[in-house]
Amino acid sequence: MILGVSGFVKGDWKNIDERVMDKVASLGFKTLQIRISDPFSTTLKDIEKIKTLYKKFDFYMPQTVGNYGGNLISENKDLREKDIIFLKRMIDITNELESPNTYLRPGSHNINGAWKPHKNNYNEKTWDTLIESTKFVCDYAEKKDVMIAVEGGVACPVNSPKKVKDLFEKVDSKNLGLNMDPVNFIKDLDTAYKNTDLINEFYHLIPHNIIGCHAKDFKIIEGLLPHFEETIIGSEDSMLDNDSLLKGLSKINPDAHVLIEHLADDDIPKALAGLNNVAKRNKIIWDD
Repeated sequence: MILGVSGFVKGDWKNIDERVMDKVASLGFKTLQIRISDPFSTTLKDIEKIKTLYKKFDFYMPQTVGNYGGNLISENKDLREKDIIFLKRMIDITNELESPNTYLRPGSHNINGAWKPHKNNYNEKTWDTLIESTKFVCDYAEKKDVMIAVEGGVACPVNSPKKVKDLFEKVDSKNLGLNMDPVNFIKDLDTAYKNTDLINEFYHLIPHNIIGCHAKDFKIIEGLLPHFEETIIGSEDSMLDNDSLLKGLSKINPDAHVLIEHLADDDIPKALAGLNNVAKRNKIIWDD
């Protein structure tokens, strides 16, 4: 599997340079996620710069992520169409970079963010809208031979392993895959304490659709109303069964990417150490 990271870049991909690549490479990573704020300003020079840098550092071309927001499920047709057009341009860029996939976030009706909860995220109309939007995106991705990496979570319409499976069945595209991120699906204490079952449910329901994962961890914040926060992999209070995550992923897709994310730059080496300990315990060797 390919070990990578989302981090060390101030701003978006146009700030990736040799200094950034050298830092990432020095830690042992073999790819660096590309995040794009404005795909419509992308030039051939931007494309060639990234391809040259990744080749120089012997990196795998990475997953791309567009900062398009969360309007794929919007009732406003203009906003929805804007995000679909954005994603299509991301597909073009991903194809030009010869990167393996680009990221799709299902979205939210919450105006504060695509991963914020809203009561209407779970109704039938929203689900149908998401299916339609995803079909538009995947139809274009098939023409460009680019994989779409959808991600889910409790705050969005794709809020369980079963809903992920339903999405694949409804969209029915060979170019749709899952970017697995089990922390996003921790919905209650029972799931938290039994997160191995959650991870294995993904591997049972959609073993052939998982194209990679985002690596992170979580902890319980105790209180009368307990809740969850992200934490560093391998820290004393971390709870995710990363052994089951990596073992399962290595069996079903040994070519998958594993990207550490959502951490300050100073904390990434700590998470990397935790993840490498998991890999070592399970005799998993990262791709060179």
